[in-house]
Amino acid sequence: MLVFWVDLVVLAVTARLLGALMRRFGQPSVVGELFAGLLLGPSLLGKALPAVEKWMFPGTVAQSGLILVVATVGIVMMLIYTGFETDLALIRKMGRAVALVAGFSVVLPLVLGLGTGKLLPDSFVSDHGRGLFVLFIGAALAISSLPVIAKILSEMRLTRRNFGQVILASGMANDVVGWILLGALAGVAKAGSFKPGHLAVVVVAMLAVLVGMLTIGQRVVDATLRWARARDGSSGAAFTVTLLIGFAVGALTQWIGVEAVLGAFVAGIALGRSKYQDERVERHLELATMTVFAPVFFATAGLRVDLGALASGSMVGWTLLIIAVASLGKFGGAFIGGRLAGFAFKESLALGIGLNARGALEVVIATVGLQLGVLNTRSYTAVVVMAIVTSVATPPMLRAVGRRWAGTEEEQRRLELEETHATNVLIEPARLLVPATPSDCSLVAAKILDLAWPAEGDASVLAVGEDRKQAAEAVADVFTRHEVTVEHVAGKDPVEAVMAHIQLGFDVVGIGAWQGRGEGPLLSPLSEAILSRSKVPVVVAWDGADGQAEAVHGFRRVLVPVVSTVASRAAQEVAFSLAAHSDVEVVIAHIDVERSAPVPAAVGAGQQAGQDGRRSETRSRLAEGVVYEAADLARRLGVQPKTVVRKGKSRAEAICGLAKELDVDLVVLGSELQPVAGETFLGDLVERLIVAVDCSVAVVAIPRAALGVSHDPYPSS
Repeated sequence: MLVFWVDLVVLAVTARLLGALMRRFGQPSVVGELFAGLLLGPSLLGKALPAVEKWMFPGTVAQSGLILVVATVGIVMMLIYTGFETDLALIRKMGRAVALVAGFSVVLPLVLGLGTGKLLPDSFVSDHGRGLFVLFIGAALAISSLPVIAKILSEMRLTRRNFGQVILASGMANDVVGWILLGALAGVAKAGSFKPGHLAVVVVAMLAVLVGMLTIGQRVVDATLRWARARDGSSGAAFTVTLLIGFAVGALTQWIGVEAVLGAFVAGIALGRSKYQDERVERHLELATMTVFAPVFFATAGLRVDLGALASGSMVGWTLLIIAVASLGKFGGAFIGGRLAGFAFKESLALGIGLNARGALEVVIATVGLQLGVLNTRSYTAVVVMAIVTSVATPPMLRAVGRRWAGTEEEQRRLELEETHATNVLIEPARLLVPATPSDCSLVAAKILDLAWPAEGDASVLAVGEDRKQAAEAVADVFTRHEVTVEHVAGKDPVEAVMAHIQLGFDVVGIGAWQGRGEGPLLSPLSEAILSRSKVPVVVAWDGADGQAEAVHGFRRVLVPVVSTVASRAAQEVAFSLAAHSDVEVVIAHIDVERSAPVPAAVGAGQQAGQDGRRSETRSRLAEGVVYEAADLARRLGVQPKTVVRKGKSRAEAICGLAKELDVDLVVLGSELQPVAGETFLGDLVERLIVAVDCSVAVVAIPRAALGVSHDPYPSS
């Protein structure tokens, strides 16, 4: 155990330090992590301090197994996280491309690998004979390394590129083929004969796991995560469920004869797609995996490599041949598949370069080959060096190609929107909840949520009690862009039912105020309770004169009063995104409220006039800055807005006047939720505006807990 703890600390520290060093030179940290194993193994530490290296890494099965367990858990966690990042909809859209790239990137290097295995001298061949050796070399050259590819793409921020998703999907297919071939060859080495029936069972079983996890398994994942979140609102329960499901599916694939990492990857896809997944889980998983566990795994990959075996010229020559054939086969196969699939030349280059990274999986296959006696020390070293060289060469080449290929217009627009959503305060793919109420206000709230939020999310309409079922169906009919579910809850307090539902992972709540304007309180008891207790943003809507028509047909013209606050930024995002998804005109308005400063007795009339002029000039610059930033956000979200700057003594009066003058049918405001004397106060502007205008009004209410955004939406203010 002492050796184990020393190994763990030394591997983690060395891998992290070398990873950080590589990043300073523009390489992904995985390159440094792979070199950490070479540094601590027989290649360097073993030559410089052989007694220390032998004490730390004695090579016994029990001692090696201890650190291997930690490394394996780490790589399984990393593949769960990679599954979160995999976009099945995008892969499905490019299904033909994935099939062509994956197919050619396996077949061509496999054929070339078989030929290379026949050419290699007898000094590379073990006692099992050349036949099995040739098959093993072919399999080794045919596969890629999904863990290394995933880490490279993640660190280079290329995962969301079209070619990045195709590389991941093709890498998964390569891994499946690699593990199946490895299983078949290992069976032949152990039994001395080939069993095609066993191989067929493994292939069918793996396909069953893949299809099952994305169909029935997805429902099981959803139900389990929902159960966990209903009982524990923290991210701890969801994190526990995520890891256990990933480990369980990994155990299943290990049992059928395919490595656990493939099962973890498939489980990660299902877990990441679940609408009940807690977004904090992905951050926790990334932090735990990328900082300790994954570096240890990649460091262990080089511990058994002895570069001293490359001392002879012939050994170097044959190793270079293996590297060249492996690279040519993988690159050529992926490139041909990409071109046949219709990818551009540079995009096809990126596919070939990305899939050429062999990394840790190649080391694992080589290690198994060495343990089975199919490879000897010379052939093992050559294969592992090939894996490390291809992994080191991939990042700079991929960066060069990725920098020169911006992608198609559709891809650029998608990436720009994703980047904008990532920096938004509020608008991003989200889960939407609308409690149904018997008024047109709920319909207006639902329409705003449906138009403003990206269609990748889902929506739920909640009917509390039998009397709300019809209202819920009417609200659900408003949604045209989102997948919507109607849920009925009976026998519960409406407020408690809604609050319990929010805890299931909803990101935004839309509610209708349904109180008559000027006829008592502006908020119903349900709306008041939700606003006072919600920890997620709430969009509360009051319908205008044509509320029902707006809910069916949408809006014509939207007015957005803007100021430099986070709540106002959230309201802008709602209005601009709504306009981007419908034929709506947007007017951005900033009201410069005139303020008169007291005149000190010692200040003369001329001096006072100069101060007033400077104050007016400063206010004008600030107003222009606020409007400019709002207009820039609108354009990034795909909207060309109109802008208005007005002076006035009262913001409420000026906005009311603008709403009537411009004939708008929706005003969108932002408000920080402020409890006052036990009641929710949306602000004086909101309360005065609601009773003064005839159009619909939407207030984007942000809880104070949600105001601690991770970025400054107004960096220049």
